[in-house]
Amino acid sequence: MGEPVAVEKVSRKVTGRVVSHKMDKTITVLVERQVKHPLYQKYMRRSSKYHAHDEENTCREGDVVAIEQCRPLAKTKNWRLVEVLERARGV
Repeated sequence: MGEPVAVEKVSRKVTGRVVSHKMDKTITVLVERQVKHPLYQKYMRRSSKYHAHDEENTCREGDVVAIEQCRPLAKTKNWRLVEVLERARGV
């Protein structure tokens, strides 16, 4: 027949700010984007919150993190922490 075709796994990665780390092994990440208004041509800020898996509980509120989409880990959690890009300033 033919050789099997290699399926390349495409994972979606986004960057955002941690707004909550109160759950065990889970962080809430706020991802902001800019969208152009179709009529007024003004850029508006839109945001989405995602629950991401943080295995070692390393993140704190205010950290800038990179997350990637993965298989469903819980009812609302299908993102995984890739790396912490910037730590929040400690008080």
